[in-house]
Amino acid sequence: MVKVSRKFIQEVKMADRPAYKLAQEAGLRDPGIVSRLIHGMGKVWPNDRRVLAIGEVLGLAPGECFEKVSGSKNKTLLGGE
Repeated sequence: MVKVSRKFIQEVKMADRPAYKLAQEAGLRDPGIVSRLIHGMGKVWPNDRRVLAIGEVLGLAPGECFEKVSGSKNKTLLGGE
């Protein structure tokens, strides 16, 4: 499982234009997708083209856009490690 990286989130927040403009520049149809992705409300796939397109607008390499998620949130809730 993957998520957008901290660097990706930081670059979006520090950009000189709003997130919806980044989405438009990346050629995405949904201008709200950037906000949903950085707030964990959208599912992210390995090599997700939406994330890669936004990363390209921000000047990030593909490897800088993603982080692996280790384990599951449910493990903590079920008493696992």
